[in-house]
Amino acid sequence: MHRTGLSAPDPGRKCRRAPPPVANSLATPGAAPLLESVSSAPLPRRAFLRRAAASATATAAALTAPHVVARDTAAGYTGAEIDERLARGQPLAGLTRADLPTPSLLLDLDAFEANVAKLAAHTRAAGLALRPHAKTHKCVEIARRQRAAGAVGVCVATLREAEAMAAGGIGGLLITSELAGPEKIRRLLRLVRAQPDTLCVVDQLPHAEQLDAAARAAGLNLPVLLDVDPGSRRTGVAAGAPAETLARVVARLPHLRLRGFHCYSGSSAHVVGYAARRDHSHAALAPALASFAALRRDGLPLEVFSGGSTGTYNIDPGLPGLTELQCGSYVFMDVDYRRIGGRSGALYEDFAPSLTVLATVISQPAPDRATVDAGLKAFATDKRFGPDFKDLPGAKFSYGGDEHGIVDLAGAARSLRLGDRLEFIVPHCDPNVNLYDRFYCLRGDRVEAVWPIARGYA
Repeated sequence: MHRTGLSAPDPGRKCRRAPPPVANSLATPGAAPLLESVSSAPLPRRAFLRRAAASATATAAALTAPHVVARDTAAGYTGAEIDERLARGQPLAGLTRADLPTPSLLLDLDAFEANVAKLAAHTRAAGLALRPHAKTHKCVEIARRQRAAGAVGVCVATLREAEAMAAGGIGGLLITSELAGPEKIRRLLRLVRAQPDTLCVVDQLPHAEQLDAAARAAGLNLPVLLDVDPGSRRTGVAAGAPAETLARVVARLPHLRLRGFHCYSGSSAHVVGYAARRDHSHAALAPALASFAALRRDGLPLEVFSGGSTGTYNIDPGLPGLTELQCGSYVFMDVDYRRIGGRSGALYEDFAPSLTVLATVISQPAPDRATVDAGLKAFATDKRFGPDFKDLPGAKFSYGGDEHGIVDLAGAARSLRLGDRLEFIVPHCDPNVNLYDRFYCLRGDRVEAVWPIARGYA
């Protein structure tokens, strides 16, 4: 019999008391699901921080708890039913981890909130602003919670991300990639008209002149940062005389307002070993900071020096002249960051892994081997390593194709059975998020919210 809704009970399923409705915002653009209610008002800062402080304690316990979902847990909804109800804007009362289709992208709210609160407290104590990078999550709901915790705005890498954030009411945007060409410049000016505090970056005079001419034609003044190369040779003008000369010229363009420098050393973020990472980051940022200081001494009204990463969040605040951090991955963490080592150990554990992919064992061709339904399409594959098991010590993972992952159980702490579910810490969080349409946000085993992801390009 075809099911048209979820009101009629299935006699084959166990009855259970339904928790409060799950909030979602996939049906209505701009809707704002909260963690604890269906209200659309953002969490007050104090309320958010109180919850995050309580979450920190719960996180420690949650990370040591088993994360294999038993195969005999009754599923509540099919994937099609979830999609249908989300499309209609209906609540998902009673949805649990065991009910979710696989592969799915999960967000542990206790760990996530503790991460957000920790970096917010760190930057306040360091006397710095925080403008976290939303290219990591591409999610308005996460940006709202970062701002509630004290962030001055968010960084974005693409116009798609910037437009999604602006449509969700997120201000203080910094677009960290150059926007060249008529189509991108038109969209940028439309964005600045809606969000006048939006910042973009320039690294060449012809680009600055294009922006100035377009801003003049639109009747706008465009706030910009000079993009300074920390040595990566990806984008940015070289520090020293090239940057200082360009800054002085840009400052004289009538429809641009030069507000400071952008200098992000992505190569520093993943240097293995705390001491080596500190030395690398200091060497990368020092020339740009020297140019910034020289221009300020000459009277240029520069206010912002934006840089720093999750890997250097506790290194870069010691550099004189840095005004804000733009860490991104700290909200989720991934295998790539865990491998770099922390200040006191071989694993980087300053922030808790909150992002996982949920997968199901779909075959077991041998007692020491299992196959899950998460393969190349479920994980970012830009690294030389794959995902880590969240709670299956001794097991090894390898890719078995687009839709298959192979679990080698020869050294595993326990066996698996058909239908068991596993959670994986992702290899690289930013591109992994870009593979999914939504986060299923869990408090314990209960799905508390479903948040859309502004992935891809448009």
